[in-house]
Amino acid sequence: MQTIVIGHRNPDMDSICSALAYAELKRLTGHDDVIAGRAGNTNERIDFVLAKFGFEPPALINDLSPRVSDVMQPKVISVREDSPVYDALQLIEKKRLRGLPVVDGGNRCLGLLSAFKVSHYLFPPREEADSARLVTASIADIVTTFGGALLAGSLSPEPEEQVLVVGAMAAESFAPRVQRHPASKIVVFVGDRPEIQELAIRARVHAVVVTGGLTIDEEIRAAARAANVTMISSPHDTATSVLLARGAVRAGRMIETDYQSFSPDTLLDEARALAAHSDSFLFPGLDEHGTLVGILSKSDFLKSVRRQLILVDHNELSQAVRGAEKVPIIEILDHHKLGGFACDAPILFWNNPVGSTSTIVALCYQQLGVPIEAKFACLLMAWLLSHTLSLNSPTATPADCDALNRLSKIAGVNPDELAEQIFSVGSPLLTMTPQQAISADCKPYAENGHRFTVAQIEELTFAHFPEKRDALLEALAAQRERAGLLFAALLVTDINDQNSLLLVQGADEFLQTIDYPPHAPHIWELAGVVSRKKQLLPYLLSCLGRMPQSRVSRRRARG
Repeated sequence: MQTIVIGHRNPDMDSICSALAYAELKRLTGHDDVIAGRAGNTNERIDFVLAKFGFEPPALINDLSPRVSDVMQPKVISVREDSPVYDALQLIEKKRLRGLPVVDGGNRCLGLLSAFKVSHYLFPPREEADSARLVTASIADIVTTFGGALLAGSLSPEPEEQVLVVGAMAAESFAPRVQRHPASKIVVFVGDRPEIQELAIRARVHAVVVTGGLTIDEEIRAAARAANVTMISSPHDTATSVLLARGAVRAGRMIETDYQSFSPDTLLDEARALAAHSDSFLFPGLDEHGTLVGILSKSDFLKSVRRQLILVDHNELSQAVRGAEKVPIIEILDHHKLGGFACDAPILFWNNPVGSTSTIVALCYQQLGVPIEAKFACLLMAWLLSHTLSLNSPTATPADCDALNRLSKIAGVNPDELAEQIFSVGSPLLTMTPQQAISADCKPYAENGHRFTVAQIEELTFAHFPEKRDALLEALAAQRERAGLLFAALLVTDINDQNSLLLVQGADEFLQTIDYPPHAPHIWELAGVVSRKKQLLPYLLSCLGRMPQSRVSRRRARG
């Protein structure tokens, strides 16, 4: 079972660092196959911190919706198109299968070979029994299937139509039977009947198979060579030899080419629906080149996906990586408000009103008595400092201060120097496009029937803001229209002065409820506001409650 530790979409440093550090803690406490993931791209500051302390970014995971690759069998039993049906049937019997995919030399799937079709071929209905003597196969494959030996002539490897004839009657009765078919296509199966052997050679049939491992007179062999007739010895009796010879037909001639296949990336729900209405017994998994990379039977669609999630730095499915609702969530570590999360079974849910999820992760190490490696202490320090604005944010708590002191001692790093390095890297206004700036740390919310987004970027100064202001407002307006939001907001925070500017594009009835001092159209000055979680979001929710239609809705509800 794979466990993925992952933060919210549009990840900030907290969701990246806490995922890496908590995944390491799970591994240290005996959990196998635990990986850290990220649900979006990193930014310049995150990249700086990861590189500084020797970390690779967590694996990028855009969608966790179960896919065909999660349940298909990667080890596929298949046969080549030039394999005799006999060999395929042996595999089907040995592995207790209903059929096999048939592939070419490049492992590209050509079709399916079903056990039913092979059985129908080997044991046809009575009304079709006469056609059973016709076999399209090479004489070389025929000899291989019954383990025969060449006595005279040659064994052509090319498939061609053969007519299997049994010489089990007197010569005067057998002669007319030979004349019913072109001699060049006839393969005669006969025991120790020299007169039948000689008759077949005189008729210049394609081959004579002497069954039962019986000896053959040298005169007959010489006659066969002179007449250019292939002579073969079979160790089996005539009935067995003929039955095995019919299995020499190559698998490629008996495939079903009308079959349902799936790409490994196909959503499992979509594939399951298609498979439910299909008569196919197997479903090949094919890559974009048609190469066989897996196989599914209908029972595979009933398998549970071997994957589970640990969410960090959020507890709302609206903010989670796509497909999270289809995967078991076994733990949540967060420091935000509760988002109406529900689950089918009890889980570990640690929601602590501290300034950073990194503080919670540090407390987890402490609680379990697991020492924190220096580089992970540096990682947790970095986001604790970033998320609490060097403990100057109103979200900072004594627990954050204690965690920072302990991490600093383990890491041997001065917190003030590290904070200065982090905040001096990459002004978002200068290094990001307007669309990136409003999306990099953007969180969606749904309250009282309204949907909205709130993003935040942090600057050392507002010096670059005037030149970017109009483009940011245009990007917010486009985001609001594209997603059908009540409003889209961006909080631009000056971490030195501990002030912010709030940009909002939204419905007039909502904008009218914002009572902070206006800075410009659609922009307000928020003195002393630096925390989206603790200061801005509660204020925006109160604005929602003051909207005129909200009061109307409440009156209707009371009525």
